[in-house]
Amino acid sequence: MACALGEQACQQHVAVGYWRLPRLLDDLNTGHADGSYRKQLLQLAKKTVLILDDWGLEKLSPRQSADLLDVVEDRYGRGSTILISQLPVTEWYKMVSNPTVADALMDRLVHNSHRLELSGESLRKVAQSDHGE
Repeated sequence: MACALGEQACQQHVAVGYWRLPRLLDDLNTGHADGSYRKQLLQLAKKTVLILDDWGLEKLSPRQSADLLDVVEDRYGRGSTILISQLPVTEWYKMVSNPTVADALMDRLVHNSHRLELSGESLRKVAQSDHGE
């Protein structure tokens, strides 16, 4: 669904970025080492729509939590951030190792948001069972 929203935005000539969150966090970590971190944040902030997929696969380290807060803070009130997760929102707080950062992140991500909670089987699972018949 998020990709469909992103595609629609692209068709309207809106700047859209898509990242799997673990890969983005790895790239930001590399940015700390090679000096490109601030430039990466600026590029992410310029996207009108930023889609972050796979939130909550693993608990975030303190560095990852701080990096995600930087991304979200730079975008707050300036663009739309779509976060995709298989975890219920009630479990998100537990994925951030530092409670203070968790509070700040959840405040920016959850309190001024629209939530779409989907139910039913994964479309990947459904498509796989259709091929197996």
